[in-house]
Amino acid sequence: MPATESEFKGNAMIVLSQGDEDKFPFQFGLKKAKLVIEYIEDIKKFVEKHSE
Repeated sequence: MPATESEFKGNAMIVLSQGDEDKFPFQFGLKKAKLVIEYIEDIKKFVEKHSE
């Protein structure tokens, strides 16, 4: 399922969902999206470390 966009109090949000039945999708705004981009390699290492 692709990411979608929404709005919260006039601010753009990106919404990441596990599917149509997901009651609580993960959503965040531009400021946190920029942090994800900045730390993407650390996030990948974290996922690798804890997926074993």
